[in-house]
Amino acid sequence: MRLTRYTDFAIRIMLYLAAHEGRLCSIGEIAESYGISQNHLMKVASDLAGSGYVQSLRGRGGGLRLARSASEISIGEMVRHTEGQVDLVGCGSCALAPACGMVCAFKNAVEAFFATLETYSLADIMTNGRPEQLRQILARGTLATPL
Repeated sequence: MRLTRYTDFAIRIMLYLAAHEGRLCSIGEIAESYGISQNHLMKVASDLAGSGYVQSLRGRGGGLRLARSASEISIGEMVRHTEGQVDLVGCGSCALAPACGMVCAFKNAVEAFFATLETYSLADIMTNGRPEQLRQILARGTLATPL
């Protein structure tokens, strides 16, 4: 399964905020760190704020921070949100769908994928990784390669 760039950016924002928990981070700072468009990140950040994953504070000295503790943020729930309805191979528009057994197999595979992600919180991801090394890499900036 391949995630959309939108989800990629959402994960990047969440990782950045988790790595810098306790302080406000600007969209510009996050965009510069990853070497990606500020405009693209703005749209994703706005959606994450509207969905309760991040808190957005406007004005001078404003920025983004996690809206809840990292342990309360489900990676699976967030990816489900950013991906929307997943039609793995286009079964929804296939003429064979009503009679094809692959529809069920693909649906089960997608559900298993999300069920696995739902066992991880953002805190788990930070703990299972190397948070200090992540902070150092992010501080260098220009990480233009996908996750």
